[in-house]
Amino acid sequence: MTGWSKIAIIGAGNIGGTLAQRLAEADVSEELVLVDIVEGLPQGKALDIQESAPIVGFSTRIWGSTKLSDIAQSDLVVLTAGLARKPGMSRSDLLGKNAQILKAHAEAIRDHAPRALVLVVTNPVDVMAYYVRKVTGFPRERVVAESGTLDSTRFRWFVAEALGVAPRDVVGFVMGTHGDTMVPILSHCSVNGVPVTRLLPPEKLRAIVERTRKGGGEIVDLLKMGSAYYAPAAAQAEMAIAMARGQNRLLSASVLLNGEFGLRDVYLGVPVVLGRTGLVRVQEIDLTPEERTALETSAKAVRTDLSVLESLAL
Repeated sequence: MTGWSKIAIIGAGNIGGTLAQRLAEADVSEELVLVDIVEGLPQGKALDIQESAPIVGFSTRIWGSTKLSDIAQSDLVVLTAGLARKPGMSRSDLLGKNAQILKAHAEAIRDHAPRALVLVVTNPVDVMAYYVRKVTGFPRERVVAESGTLDSTRFRWFVAEALGVAPRDVVGFVMGTHGDTMVPILSHCSVNGVPVTRLLPPEKLRAIVERTRKGGGEIVDLLKMGSAYYAPAAAQAEMAIAMARGQNRLLSASVLLNGEFGLRDVYLGVPVVLGRTGLVRVQEIDLTPEERTALETSAKAVRTDLSVLESLAL
């Protein structure tokens, strides 16, 4: 086994439970604790996953708890707890309530796992990541958020579906906020090196971009109750495994920008290298004028939500 000693996942709902299963099966930590406020929920899910170990073959010891103090000495803490979207509800609608939930979690990380990396999942994720970093006081390298990783896999699948090709052959990034102003980067999307702009007509590409932006909402509308969790958990696992194994993967993730892409003091999805220490570096890439303008618009949307969060004085 290569990886960490301990991973903690706060929130044992659909995302937290599915992510726990993926990480246990990947065998990237000796121990994994699943934490939730509902007595029996984290313990039950942890035991259920643990009992699959003889079949699947993993060695990770997984257990559940209702105590935030049980995240102590974790190498990675994943924050999945929070309210899920309902039909017609935007990620920003969740802002105030989820910030209140994450405040206690961020304080627990600061007090009990002061050396941990933090992966923020709770929506609106770009704003929540900014808030968690502020509460913990951690450097930006140690607080990253899922956004572009999930949006990029949706984008890549829609391209693969349109072309009838293997999904793994599609390479592409989505930048910006994890919301309606996200920016699928067509100029850097390719299928085994062939630019997608040579393979699909403009009207089809526009439809894929729009579907990517509405990808989470499409699933919310279909489910009627709850939101996506299989693809999100896969995206989170990809990020966590990259960090646990020091793979230095080039992925799209939300990080605090310090002048990259001409933006500062805002969390936004951009191409980054993730490794053992968390954020290794932001990888700047050339963007078309239209993509750069869209990225700036996306940053403004996050700043609007940040202003709302500051007004709440949590």
